[in-house]
Amino acid sequence: MLNDAIYGILFRDINMQRTIVDQFMSRVIIGYCGIIFNSGEDNYLTTDDAYEAAHTVTASQFINEQFAVLANIQEWQMGLGHAFEMDPDIENGFLYELAQAVMAREIFPNASLKYMPPTKFMTGNIYKGHIQDALFNLVAVWSGQSLQLLGMLTEAVHTPHMQDRYLSIENANYIFNNCRDLGEEVEFKEGGIIQQRAQTVLAKADALLAEVEKEGLFSTIEQGKFGGVKRPRDGGKGLEGVCVKDDQYFNPFIPLMLGGAE
Repeated sequence: MLNDAIYGILFRDINMQRTIVDQFMSRVIIGYCGIIFNSGEDNYLTTDDAYEAAHTVTASQFINEQFAVLANIQEWQMGLGHAFEMDPDIENGFLYELAQAVMAREIFPNASLKYMPPTKFMTGNIYKGHIQDALFNLVAVWSGQSLQLLGMLTEAVHTPHMQDRYLSIENANYIFNNCRDLGEEVEFKEGGIIQQRAQTVLAKADALLAEVEKEGLFSTIEQGKFGGVKRPRDGGKGLEGVCVKDDQYFNPFIPLMLGGAE
């Protein structure tokens, strides 16, 4: 189930106060029912640059993890999102994508990571697109992703036909079968490009989280630090439905459901 307040604020223009409140209750239900939620960090890279803004994805994954913990959601239910959206013309872009994906798996070893295929730089050239999807599949199996959304070679051309979907499945099956244990066999060069990239992204994510802690999440979103999209605290849809809790407010479902499913 897609369940991400920050995604709703940035990409659906839902008021931030409204959706944070709604998300807590919905995630309590998700935790109780044993449902896997998906978060939408992958969308940040469609409105921002994947090389420069990779740290915003990592920072948001940490935030979404903590929102989930507050709702008593188990690690295996956390479908934290990220995406293969590096500009294919960047030198060593594959290495940067691999660094990001492996880092996400190492930071969240028990999460059901949701990995999204390339869309932003799919041009309509189906031959190049099929190769981009193949590289995406290679990173996915190498880094041990959990929820794999397959890329379509006809992305940016038309709604995929059945044969397009078949080719995407065939592409993934071929790579996943031939490279199944690649991640267990290969070690990364100490101080190499992949390690340095991961360390840089993580350090920038840590710095961004420090800003969020200092300024508050709402202020950070107002400044457009996630996805390059700015949203006002009092703007968007649904604010009229938000009110301050009365002293007599009581919701029996929260304490009952926070205990988790029996």
